[in-house]
Amino acid sequence: MLLLTVPVVYPLVQSAGFDPIWFGIVAVITVEMGLITPPVGMNVFVIKSVAPHVPIQTIFKGVFPFVLSDIVRLLLIISFPALAVGLLG
Repeated sequence: MLLLTVPVVYPLVQSAGFDPIWFGIVAVITVEMGLITPPVGMNVFVIKSVAPHVPIQTIFKGVFPFVLSDIVRLLLIISFPALAVGLLG
C-alpha cells in the first residue's frame, strides 16, 4: 500500500502545506491498523498460525482494544500534528 499510494499522494501533501514527517507517521499508523483489522488482518493470521488451537474470533476480540487505541492515537495525531512532529525536535 505504501509503495503505491505515497508516490502519488506525497506531492499533494507537500503542495497542501502539510509536514512530510507528519504525513509519513499518519501513513504508517494507517497501514499498521490495516494489518490488524479485517478483512486483511495479516498479523492476526500470523498469530493464528502460531496458536492454531485459538479460534480466529478470539484473536480478533483480543486485538479489538488495540484497534480502538490506534484509532484514538490516529485522531489525536491528525487533530494535533505537533504531537507527532513536535516531539521529534
